[in-house]
Amino acid sequence: MSRADHAAAGTAAAGTTAAGTTADMAAAGTAAVGTPGQGGAVRAPSPLWTLGLFRSELVVTLRRWRTLALLGVLAAVPVLVGIAVKIETRDGSGAGGGGGEGPAFISQVTNNGLFLVFTALAATLPFFLPMAIGVIAGDAIAGEANAGTLRYLLVAPAGRTRLLLAKYATTMAFCLLATLVVAASALAVGALLFPLGDLTTISGTRIGFAEGLVRALLIALVVAASLTGVAALGLFVSTLTGSGIAAMATTVGLLITVQILDQIPQLHAVQPYLFSHYWLSFADLMREPLYWDEVRRNLGLQALYAAVFGSAAWARFAAKDITS
Repeated sequence: MSRADHAAAGTAAAGTTAAGTTADMAAAGTAAVGTPGQGGAVRAPSPLWTLGLFRSELVVTLRRWRTLALLGVLAAVPVLVGIAVKIETRDGSGAGGGGGEGPAFISQVTNNGLFLVFTALAATLPFFLPMAIGVIAGDAIAGEANAGTLRYLLVAPAGRTRLLLAKYATTMAFCLLATLVVAASALAVGALLFPLGDLTTISGTRIGFAEGLVRALLIALVVAASLTGVAALGLFVSTLTGSGIAAMATTVGLLITVQILDQIPQLHAVQPYLFSHYWLSFADLMREPLYWDEVRRNLGLQALYAAVFGSAAWARFAAKDITS
């Protein structure tokens, strides 16, 4: 049963009872909220119902073919990078120059397949990962409005604030999932095509393979957190229009524009305030000892963007007339 059918059936059966995105949401909402007219005031929804709303939104998002296609593309990038490096180095030569930052991790892939994780994250972070997040975030509210299901989601006890938080939490969960998909795919391909073992940090020291895995996980978490600003921006754009395609295109367009601005030398004064400026700072987590300064700047900047555009999204959505 679709969202609209489910909500229509709930409205016909109970009049003012809550309509959810799935049967699980409806059941949770019924348990949390009394029936209007029978017990006086409607009780506030419980935290369990709120968790059910988030779970339902996450399940709906992950079941979409568009989401699965995005995850498939992200998983394919490490495969292509690994095969390309393997073909280029099959004669025993090195794979590019070594610098130690960003894509320069690729120079170490032939020595240790674990470096393919860092290379894949560095290759997908500037465009592929943010684009995927922009698509999901841009479609969060505008897609519901375009499908005509948004007003059903706002029937009590959901509420606009709770729904917006559930949409943002779903987008952030996708951020984490997408990043882990890239890392897991890169680790599998690296293990198949290249040797594994102790690895050399970009500071020249040696660390064990287990510690290298821990750092790979830490880097993946930092990369996922680096996308919180894009997620908030996309959610804000999604509240401005009733077209999911327009919201997704606008979010991706803004992403590309910011990336271009970050490469223009004459704009060096404003570049530290662009959400993409410190994205590749995760390379500092492969130093010995760990260097956190730029990582903290990155996370602080993402928190600022999340606060600003999250607040703007709430202000816009709270006052928006819902007609679909």
